[in-house]
Amino acid sequence: QVQLVEFGGGLVQAGGSLRLSCAASGRTVSMYGLGWFRQAPGKEREFVASISWNGLSSIYADSVKGRFTISRDNSKNTMYLQMNSLKPEDTAVYYCAAGSDSGRQLAEFGAWGQGTQVTVSS
Repeated sequence: QVQLVEFGGGLVQAGGSLRLSCAASGRTVSMYGLGWFRQAPGKEREFVASISWNGLSSIYADSVKGRFTISRDNSKNTMYLQMNSLKPEDTAVYYCAAGSDSGRQLAEFGAWGQGTQVTVSS
């Protein structure tokens, strides 16, 4: 079982930056693909980005490509999401997740954090 905790959410103006962190504990985290998802009020949870177990492969949603960067440090059991050029439509609760692979589907991820709020003001 993997436990995940997100850090780094907050309030930022449009055009600003935030860095989210996801601290993992439990089973050997380096064996897992990791991902970020987000959920805005009244909307379904959606894929943001994911990264392979060794950090060599990552994929992004079209809506964040070129603005967000996912990374991981297996020596620290931590994953990051650097978010630049933030837009009001990026406002959501952001969740980190761990799974056997690093795809785009919620069903591929079996462990979830509690989420951290990101609010982007216009």
